[in-house]
Amino acid sequence: MARKIHNLLESLLASRPERCHEACFQPSVDVYRGQQGWLLKFDLAGVRIEDVQINLQGRRLTVRGVRRDWCIVEGQQAYSMEISYNRFDRTVELPIDLVQAHVASEYRDGMLLVRISQGGTSS
Repeated sequence: MARKIHNLLESLLASRPERCHEACFQPSVDVYRGQQGWLLKFDLAGVRIEDVQINLQGRRLTVRGVRRDWCIVEGQQAYSMEISYNRFDRTVELPIDLVQAHVASEYRDGMLLVRISQGGTSS
């Protein structure tokens, strides 16, 4: 029984594209609008910045990547798992054209901060 659970966990946590055609989880995001533009804060605890991509298309900003479990001990058995590992994808649609906006990002303490100055047209 323990071996079946282990095999199931391995198949769920595998980060092979054929196992995960769609995003496996969506990170939380806070969206703020201020006088200087927009601030989006993505919760990416445990994600390395080199495993993150930011894509802009029209009014949509997409953050995608992968969170890997770097702390695996051979022979360990999961007792409780609440953290999502694997590929992630989160798209936010804003009321401005991101092609004409100025977009800057920084990664700090597990948070991806995306700042968008309103060079685009609001609707």
